[in-house]
Amino acid sequence: MATDYDAPRRNETDELGEDSLEELKARRAEAQSSSVDVDETDFNEALELPGADLSNEELTVRVLPKQEDEFTCSSCFLVQHRSRLAATRGDRLLCRDCA
Repeated sequence: MATDYDAPRRNETDELGEDSLEELKARRAEAQSSSVDVDETDFNEALELPGADLSNEELTVRVLPKQEDEFTCSSCFLVQHRSRLAATRGDRLLCRDCA
């Protein structure tokens, strides 16, 4: 098959410009009408309600104490690395996000 490389090329934006308003609305409706098949039984098993009894659950995250190169921001109370220290106001240490 021979290709004319001098002919103007068409792309998707050219094609969209020539579509009628009705065709665009139909495409939009088709794209929005697609539904996801959700199994309701799986959803109910994974759902945890607020105030649920978690007394038999164990902590699975390892918590480390604050390291020597870290500080606690006086505003957001997050433990940050010393490289994130932005300002010191008296005895208050502020991270870059809070400064």
